[in-house]
Order: sequence, then structure tokens, then C-alpha cells
Amino acid sequence: MFKQLITPIGGSLGLSFMVAILPVLVLLIMLGIFRRAAWQAALAGLIVALIIAVGPWQMPVSLALDSVANGAVFAMWPVMWIVVNAIFLYNITVRSGYFDAFRDWIIQNLPNDRRVVLVVIGFCFGCLLEGVAGFGVPIAIVSSLLIIVGFAPLEALVYALIFNSAPVAFGALGVPITVLGAVTGLPANELGAMVGRQLPIIAIILPFYVIGLFGGFKSIRATFPVLLVAGISFAGMQFVTANFINYSLTDVLASLGSLIITILFLQVWRPAPDPMFMIKAATMSSAGAGSKIPSWKGWLPWVIVSVVVIGWTQFQVFTVGAQAIHWPGLDNAISITLNHDKPYPAVWLFQPLATGTAILIAAFITADIVRLSSSALLQCAVLTIKQMWLAVVTVMLIVGLAYLMNYSGLAYTLGHGVASTGQFFILLSPFLGWLAVTLSGSVTSGNALFGNLQVVAATQLNLSPTLFAATNASG
Repeated sequence: MFKQLITPIGGSLGLSFMVAILPVLVLLIMLGIFRRAAWQAALAGLIVALIIAVGPWQMPVSLALDSVANGAVFAMWPVMWIVVNAIFLYNITVRSGYFDAFRDWIIQNLPNDRRVVLVVIGFCFGCLLEGVAGFGVPIAIVSSLLIIVGFAPLEALVYALIFNSAPVAFGALGVPITVLGAVTGLPANELGAMVGRQLPIIAIILPFYVIGLFGGFKSIRATFPVLLVAGISFAGMQFVTANFINYSLTDVLASLGSLIITILFLQVWRPAPDPMFMIKAATMSSAGAGSKIPSWKGWLPWVIVSVVVIGWTQFQVFTVGAQAIHWPGLDNAISITLNHDKPYPAVWLFQPLATGTAILIAAFITADIVRLSSSALLQCAVLTIKQMWLAVVTVMLIVGLAYLMNYSGLAYTLGHGVASTGQFFILLSPFLGWLAVTLSGSVTSGNALFGNLQVVAATQLNLSPTLFAATNASG
């Protein structure tokens, strides 16, 4: 059995820490400074980690490669299986014309006020897209919708990004929390519940903050009721779902609740007309022009996927046929030095009916309802593969790197080093989560890279590992 080394560089924690953090630094520097493609940065970080793990940390080559393979397979299934199928569904909506119908519904039915559209589409609907797809999908879709109603491209992108901070920790049916649970060994439902106690505060503030940026304090006063309704309805459902229902449904249920409540509220209250914030007349007159699809049908794909995913999760269809696969050659082949030499398990839970399969079924149901031809459906599938293959490879490399750092002991050296800062770690913890997401561009990647570091440090300081792992996701 391989016993993890904590201070292999001259018996010094400081020197060992500086070497152990090199893979992460290489990845982040290539992304943030050299602006290399994400897959190139992840591959470089992985190569550096392999050299360090097999060299100074004396990890057997077979165990190092096994740990990378374990992480890569987990990244492919169930993580990216969810994202790929969500993109497939989106491509179906675009090809069928139902995305244009949804755009027309926005213009025809929401108040002629870009501030209200920004809240309903940027916040409420954007959170739904984040809940189903994640990984940048809501930013692209929401910003394009905002541009259509008159926002400048950069302005639309910035607002979409800011709003995305409320749901992103639970994006893609809770993938960041699932990954965090996998790399830390902590129960994902407990991590999700803890994040669900932290983020609602941000969710309430965000609508006010973004509208303040867009239109100033005067706009906050003018739209205060709808901002309050949207923020509180989302935050309340986010808290309840994460803590009492299922963390994977947090964004879906919270955004659906917020969408329904906010749209219903707008039937009885609307802000006073303000010419400065009205949608362009040309856009208003073009809505529905030449379209053979009633605008209300634009909601069908999103309603279908929401219903299927909620039912799939609540009835635990994903457990049917599930197999716990003990990774050959790696499972319990390593002892964790900082945890009283406890054997390190390596178990991959294969679920053929994972939640990504629910999205795939929803996509097929949508294709049938919108009468998309078989050839068009095949073209959507081919387009999805072309769009997503590199993203799949990138996430496999990043999660493979995270697994290697955990099993080799590099993450434990880093955690032990961070713990040496004492109570200052309490202030450092959320900053680490923020830094990882800022530089890697993904909460999932940030959780994979720094999640176990937070747990090791918190455990060393007799603090709650669940709290600080969750803070990494929220930070």
C-alpha cells in the first residue's frame, strides 16, 4: 500500500507546499496570463502534476495513471453527460424555430421596459438555463436575448455574468456540488444544503444590484416591487430545495418558482412607462413577423425538460441499474497519512439512467412534439458533438488532475500548509474559491482543484469541513 507523503521536499512543509502547488499555478497562469486554450492549460497542469507525484511524492506510476483515469471517467459520466445533452436540447429548439418563438413571447408579453426584461430573462430565466445546462450556456443564450431587446453586446454579457453568480454553484443539475462531493469524500447532499444557506442572501441582493448598475438608484425605486418579488421568490425556493428536497434540483425549482411568481406579479403590477428604458420600436414590430409558431409554444422545450428532470430526480429513476465499480488497482491501495493512514477508496458509481439521460429523453420528446425530421435531429446531434468534444476533453483533464492531486497526497500537503495559517484560514477560504473560479472560469473546476484542500485545512484546524468545502463553491 502506498502511503502518502506530506513533506517530501527536505522535510519542510513550506518547500513541499511550493512544489505541490505548481500544477495549479501552471494551469491558472496559462489561462490567466498566457491566455492559452483551457484544454492546453489543463494538460500542462496534469503533466506537471504527474512528474511531481511520481518524482518527489514517490507515487507508483500505475497508481498515478489509475487516479487520472478514475477522475476522467467520472468527468465524462455523469458530469459532461448532463451538459452535452442540454446543448443537444438547445440546438433542437434553435433548429425547430422554437427559440425564436420564445424570443417573440418575451417581446409580446413582458412590460415594454428593458429593466423588467433584464430581471425576468437575465435573472429568472437565466437561472433556469444554468440549472439545466450550466458551463456558460446561459450566458450565451441570455445575452443574445438581451441584445435583441436593445442592450449593447458588452452590457448584455456583463449583466448575464453577474446574474449567473446566484445559481452557478448548483448549475447543470448540481454538477459542481457532485464534483465537490466526489473530490472531498463528503456527502453531496450535505454540501448542497450548506451552499443553499449561503447563496440565498446573494440571490436577494442581485436584482437590486444589477438594476442599479443599469439604470441607477432611480430605476431601483421604479422597479422595487418586481425586484423584491424576483429576489425573494428565487432565494426562498433555493434555500428550501437545497436543504429539504434535492440539491440537483435547486436551480430548476428555484428559477421556475421565481419565473412563475414574477410573471404573475407583472399581471397585476407594472412600472410606470419610461421612454428611456422602452424596447426599440423596430424590435416590437418585428416580433412574430413571418413566424408560423405561436409565441407561447416557445416555452414548451423548457417546460418539458423541467418536468422530466424533476420527475426523474424525485422518483429516483437514476438509481435503476446503478453499479458501484471499485476502481481496479486503485481502490484502497493508498493510505491517507493525515487521516490516521485510512485506506483511500476509489469507487465510480455508474448510472446508465443518470440525470443526463433524463435531459436526452426530454430532447427526444421535444423533437417529436415540434415535428423535427430525423435528418434535422441527426444534424443537431452532429453539431452538438462538434461544439462539445473539446469541452468534454477539457473537463476530463481538469478532474483527472484533481483526482491525481488527491490520491498522490499533493492536495493534502496543500491543505496542511493552508492550515498552518491558523485562524486566518477562515478569511482565506472564500478567497481561494473565488480565485479558482475567476482564473479557471468554472465553479466545477474550482471545486475540483481546491475542494479537498479546503477540507484538509478545515479538518486540521478542527473546523467544519462541510462549511469550508461549501464556501469554496459559494466563494
